[in-house]
Amino acid sequence: MIRLGLRLTLSGGREAAARLAVIAAAVALGVGLLLSILAALNATATQNGRNAWLNTGSGTSASGRPAARAGTDPLWWLLRADRFDGKVVGRVDVAATGPDSPVPPGLSRLPGPGEYYVSPALGRLLHDTPAAELAARSPGREIGTVGKAALPGPDSLIIVIGHRPDQLAKQPDAARVTSITTVAPSDCNGTNCTVRAGIDNRGVKLILSVAGTALIFPVLILIGTATRLAAARREQRFAAMRLVGATPRQISLLSAVESTAAAVIGTAVGFGLFFLFRTQLAAANLTRTPYFADDLALRAGDILLVAVAVPVGAAIAARIALRRVQVSPLGVTRRVTPRPPRVHRVLPLVAGIAELSYVIGRVPKSSDGQVWVFVPGMLLVLTGLVIAGPWLTMAGARVLARGTSRPALLVAGRRLADDPKAGFRAVSGLVLALCVTSATVGIIGSLDAERGTPRAGRAVAGALDATYVHGLNPATGRPLGGVRPLSKAALDDLNSVPGVTGVLMIHANPLRTTDPSRPGPAASGKPPLAGLASCAELAKMPAHGTCSPGARTASVAENFGSFGTYDWQHWPSTWPAAGISAQRLDRLPVKEIVVATDGSTPAIERARTILANTYPDQDVPRTVSEDHSEADAQLAGYQQLANVVILISFPIAGCSLAVSVAGGLRDRKRPFSLLRLTGTPIGMLRRVVLLESAVPLLVVSLVAIGMGFLAAQLYVQAQFGYSISPPGIGYYAIVLAGLAASLGVIASTMPLLRRITGPETARNE
Repeated sequence: MIRLGLRLTLSGGREAAARLAVIAAAVALGVGLLLSILAALNATATQNGRNAWLNTGSGTSASGRPAARAGTDPLWWLLRADRFDGKVVGRVDVAATGPDSPVPPGLSRLPGPGEYYVSPALGRLLHDTPAAELAARSPGREIGTVGKAALPGPDSLIIVIGHRPDQLAKQPDAARVTSITTVAPSDCNGTNCTVRAGIDNRGVKLILSVAGTALIFPVLILIGTATRLAAARREQRFAAMRLVGATPRQISLLSAVESTAAAVIGTAVGFGLFFLFRTQLAAANLTRTPYFADDLALRAGDILLVAVAVPVGAAIAARIALRRVQVSPLGVTRRVTPRPPRVHRVLPLVAGIAELSYVIGRVPKSSDGQVWVFVPGMLLVLTGLVIAGPWLTMAGARVLARGTSRPALLVAGRRLADDPKAGFRAVSGLVLALCVTSATVGIIGSLDAERGTPRAGRAVAGALDATYVHGLNPATGRPLGGVRPLSKAALDDLNSVPGVTGVLMIHANPLRTTDPSRPGPAASGKPPLAGLASCAELAKMPAHGTCSPGARTASVAENFGSFGTYDWQHWPSTWPAAGISAQRLDRLPVKEIVVATDGSTPAIERARTILANTYPDQDVPRTVSEDHSEADAQLAGYQQLANVVILISFPIAGCSLAVSVAGGLRDRKRPFSLLRLTGTPIGMLRRVVLLESAVPLLVVSLVAIGMGFLAAQLYVQAQFGYSISPPGIGYYAIVLAGLAASLGVIASTMPLLRRITGPETARNE
């Protein structure tokens, strides 16, 4: 029987070949997506593990470090962040106290004083960039390349610089360590280690799991739709075999062979698609840096799961699809109106909403626990839509048939009311795509509204901000830290850089005047102190405010680094005068320096290099734009993933719709040809076909959109504690374009109607 099944599958003519190709293509797409998600989860964990060594010395307890060897010499360690053209450069300063100091991964030995290792990407950048913009910040000479074992991604910018122990011992943030941290950032809990580099990949795991669920469901609909192509003809063929003596078990085996063959071919093609596009997948920026292509690896369990589960699932689906033949061979020819769907079909949908509602206030702390509570809820909502769809279609069809006397509307309404399952099956993929799109837009839109930062203008976004304050004194509330004012030589160097338009030094405030940009009290009850600035310097930077007429000094905001974010909207356009002379101001310590530029990369980087070399023991300054980009980096990755979900789910749904409508026309070609023989115009039949797809599409789409936003609201409220934001105009454009494209797909099948409903089709076979 297996040989006969393969012969029917591979030599069954154009119809069988088309069905085999569509099913195999659908399975290949589903397998490729599933493998991509599994590989991305594995790559995220691998990538994050390579960040572990960078967290050495950041409050790591003994449980977060491997045991030090007896006689190990301590290593002075300091991790800082440099920047270039919006990219973060990880800078690790080390100083060995003896020959047995621990060596970080990716290095053959520790760099000595005046030596450094660089990552391949940073090495190329150093060689291609003028020294005044980058290389001048790195003292010494390059002695080697940081190996892959220490690099999260291929574009990672990392430099490890060697010093003398007495140099690093003076740094307040330097630490003496005897081993290198091996705990991945996602496993840090504040006790075993503190995260300074890397990400919490538990959030990425949850997002990928939810996105994978959203992507796989439309693919499953496409597979199910393709499996039912020419279902009526196949049922008749199998029924004839039953009549000549074939047993139900043999028929089951034949149907399983056909579907399993297509699934096996599709699975093999899916693996091929994954490996073919793995390089492009590696470029996805979900974790703020791309993956190494070979990190997108599949575990043995992943391969076994996909290779076995997909063909087995296809065989089970085929058995369910042809269950009528299992009952009786005459069951295919005895056509009766199926039982109408009952209202209890909405219960799974209600259960999904109830499950997501129950999670509010009860979200597990572990990422695996969150996956197990959110993914089943999303699956219940999507499954509930599929199950409730026929009942909703029937309700809409009855209203349509009851309220019209037009022939096309009446025929379409009665046909849908008699068999709403078939009517909904054609549009189920698109309905799920609309639900997925609505939920995605709701979740990402709310995250962007709550976490995103406004986009500052060019004059503000390109301003360098160097902060030299390290917290506040708990007793006095005064800022801790500060540096000497810029020397005349350093100030002249900055002003001579092409593109630098002004330099503003913000001094410590002995007057204890309050910050004019924060009129209300702080959470501690003590209003923050203002900074003091020169009006002559402010005059060169009008975008950051002006002084009162005649003033020489002014009280300004305590933190110009927040300019361009939410806080700046409350800043005054004119800063109040300060009761201090310009001469005294020049002698006060500086707690912040702002360098206004024209936003060009050479101007920003040359100014950054001058400040970094003037204050080598301090953090490297960054621009307002870079500050915004870092805050929005992970959100941008989620937005990219959301775009992928939307761009993939709609085309898949369109394919499902086209296959389903075309297959339905072929299955009903004899009834339609009989209608044509009785005088029904071809135009009316076209309107009937269009209405049979449009009515369930529009009726159930409204419910799907509502359920998508409701699921998004429950997820966001449970996971983050706030409400979703109204969608923008782009969402409505996507929905309208999707509906219009769907109607276009349906209309594209209309020429087929004339060809398959000729008089010759009406004859009895």
